[in-house]
Amino acid sequence: MPLPPVLARAPLPIIGAPLFIISHPKLVIEQCKAGVIGSMPALNARPATQLDEWLAEITETLAAWDRDHPEQPAAPFAINQIVHKSNDRLEHDMAVCAKYKVPIVISSLGARVEVNQAVHGWGGVVLHDIINNTHAHKAIEKGADGLIPVAAGAGGHAGVKSPFALVAEIREWFDGPIALSGAIGTGAGVLGALACGADFAYVGSAFIATEEARAADAYKQCIVDCTSDDIVYSSLFTGVHGNYLKPSIRNAGLDPDKLPEGDISTMQFGSAGGPKKAWKDIWGCGQGIGAVKAVVPVAEMVARLKREYDQARRRVCAA
Repeated sequence: MPLPPVLARAPLPIIGAPLFIISHPKLVIEQCKAGVIGSMPALNARPATQLDEWLAEITETLAAWDRDHPEQPAAPFAINQIVHKSNDRLEHDMAVCAKYKVPIVISSLGARVEVNQAVHGWGGVVLHDIINNTHAHKAIEKGADGLIPVAAGAGGHAGVKSPFALVAEIREWFDGPIALSGAIGTGAGVLGALACGADFAYVGSAFIATEEARAADAYKQCIVDCTSDDIVYSSLFTGVHGNYLKPSIRNAGLDPDKLPEGDISTMQFGSAGGPKKAWKDIWGCGQGIGAVKAVVPVAEMVARLKREYDQARRRVCAA
């Protein structure tokens, strides 16, 4: 099946994953200008009224870029919506997205028919996070246009399935858009995502170590200094299993090898959302950070990914 027109506009087969707290207009804009679909969580805008200001900034800046660079138009952008029932901002944030006709909505933590219908009403496309084939079926049944399989090693709320197994199972019945998430930090990894059946690679953690990311300098440097050996998988901090940097857990006075289980029923999204204040300095991160050697501008990060992607394609063609 051909990609929806808005997704086909992306110059590179890469989506910059929405990063809690870290993604904001400056990062999204630079990702889109560099040819990557940039994204951010709606909940990063605080107070809620800031979301209107941010979407105005993104849409106006990218429109100006396209006018000035017709030979190199920007990629479209996406907004992530947490559709969990505890998100008391969802209705407000969806109304703001409708005002700006956000081209792509990434939905997480539940699939909602009414959310998908609303996005389709203004002409947008919905991609839904899933961690297994069962959730994938439910998301499509409820009207999502595409899927984001969050496989083993991904940053954020990651699953445990091999990307090869998960995408293969989904492709047995679904021929729509797939953006694969799971420890992708190199251009070769981007090509690998496409080779196993995805349309896009979903890259998050590498973008934390960029100059435009709204993350503490110590967080960025930790990504530069660490490798996959420094990632721990735990449900303690949000109630949902995710991957985190071990040094940040140790800095919080905890033993990363002996963490208790968390409870999602205590987690809140929306006006009071996010990790508990006690965990605000616990840093999420995926396993694909070994290739990150320095904090660089987004444009330089994307240029590296594209260079490596092209090199990997040539190697495969020559084999």
